[in-house]
Amino acid sequence: MTHAPNLSTADYQRIDAAHHLHPFTDFKALNAERSRVMTRGDGVWIWDTDGNRYLDGMAGLWCTQIGHGRREIADAVHRQMLELEFYNTFFKTTHPRAAELAEVLAELTPEGLNHVFFTGSGSEANDTVFRMVRRYWTLAGKPDKQIIIGRRYGYHGSTVAAAAMGGMAGMHEQAGMVPGVHHITPPYWFDFGGDMSPDEFGIWAARELERAIDELGEGNVAAFIAEPIQGAGGVLIPPETYWPEIRRICAEREILLVVDEVICGFGRTGNWFGSDTYGLKPDLMPIAKGLSSGYLPIGGVMVSDRVCEYLIGDGGEFFHGFTYSGHPASCAAALANLRIMREEKVVERAASEAAPYLQAKWLAFADHPLVGEARMKGLVGALELVPRKPSRRDRFAPVGDVGTIARDISFNNGLVMRAVRDALIISPPLVITREEIDELARRVEKTLDDTHAELKKRGWLV
Repeated sequence: MTHAPNLSTADYQRIDAAHHLHPFTDFKALNAERSRVMTRGDGVWIWDTDGNRYLDGMAGLWCTQIGHGRREIADAVHRQMLELEFYNTFFKTTHPRAAELAEVLAELTPEGLNHVFFTGSGSEANDTVFRMVRRYWTLAGKPDKQIIIGRRYGYHGSTVAAAAMGGMAGMHEQAGMVPGVHHITPPYWFDFGGDMSPDEFGIWAARELERAIDELGEGNVAAFIAEPIQGAGGVLIPPETYWPEIRRICAEREILLVVDEVICGFGRTGNWFGSDTYGLKPDLMPIAKGLSSGYLPIGGVMVSDRVCEYLIGDGGEFFHGFTYSGHPASCAAALANLRIMREEKVVERAASEAAPYLQAKWLAFADHPLVGEARMKGLVGALELVPRKPSRRDRFAPVGDVGTIARDISFNNGLVMRAVRDALIISPPLVITREEIDELARRVEKTLDDTHAELKKRGWLV
C-alpha cells in the first residue's frame, strides 16, 4: 500500500498498532496508549511528528556517540551503495570496507586484539562468543570446559545464547535457559552490599566468581562474561576494588575473560573502551552500538591472539556466520563514524569536558528527597529512586512502577531517560555541550520534582 505524504500522527499510530510488534513491549498496552512517532534528529535533539523536541539522554539506545544528523556518514554510505551495495564475506571473499574496518579496529582496541568477526548486532556478537568459546576449548584439547559464567542483571542481547548468558530473569522465564550457563551476584552495592563498605563489597562480589569456579570445577568452566559497567541492568558501576580482583582470579584460573563492550565501548566510560578504563585484557570483546554511532546496524567480536592461535592454527572450518557479516554499507558507516571520532577527538573531549561537568550536576541529585543514590562514570549514570532515605533496604512495591512513572514524566518534560526497575538512567551523546548539559539537568530536576509530587498525590510517599 502506498501512503499519501504527510500523514498525521494518528495515522502513523494506527498503522503502527495494526502491524508493528515492538521489542521489549507489552503489545496490548502499547496499542492502547499508542507510540510516539519520531521523525528527525540533529545533534542531541530528536523531534516527533507533532513537533515536540526531546533531548536524547539515551543517545538513541546507548549508541549515537557523535549525535544525530551527521551528513558525512550519510555521504559515505551513499558512495558505498553506489559502488557496491552488498556482497557477502563467505566463500573466500572480502571487500575493501571490511578489510579497512578490521584494520582500524585492531588499532583502536586494547593490545592483543588483532582480529574481528563481524556481525549485525551486539546480540549476534554474543551468540558468536558462545560458539567461539566452546570451539576454542575443543581445539585446545579441553572439550569439557563448556560452562560460561555470567552475572545477574547482566545484559548481552536477546538472541537465545546471548539471553542465556545475560542475567535477566524475565527473559529466562519466557525463553528457558541454554545448558551450561551459571550466574553470580553482580557488583551492585546499592542492592546487595548490605553493611559492607563499597570497597569491601567489591572484593566480596569479585570472589563470587572464584567461589563459582570452585563449585563448578575449573575443568568445566570455559569463560566469564561481563560488561565493564552493566548498562541495561541499571548502570551498575562496580566498586574500584572489583575489577582488580577479577583480573587476579582470571590470571590464576584457566578460563577466558569475555568483556562485553557493546555499551561501554567507543568512549562511553571516558576512554575508547571500558577495558581501558579498568585495565582489562579481554580474550574476546563483543562490540556494536557506538561502532557506527547507530547509523547502520553492525557489530563484531574482537578476538585475542591467544584465541586466534587455535582458531586460525589448526582449527579448520568455523561453522558460523551471518549473511550481513561485514556488510559494505555498514562498514562504510562505521569507518566514517570512527574517522569523525578520531579527527574531532570526541572521546578525549567528552572525558575532559562533558563528563566532569555532567557528573557534578548529576551527583548533586543525590540530595533530592526521592534519590537514594546518584552514580555516574564517564557519560553514563543512574539515579536510584527510593521511598525513604537514607535506607537502601526500603523500596517501592511493586518494583518498576515508580521508574515507569518517572520515565513517562521525563518524556513529557522533553527528556529521554530510561527506567530500569526504579532507577532512572542516562547515556547522552558524547558530543553534548555544556549548555545542553545545563538544559538536561534542568529537565532532570523537573522530572524528579514532578515524580515526587505525583507519588505524594497517589499516597505512595509519607
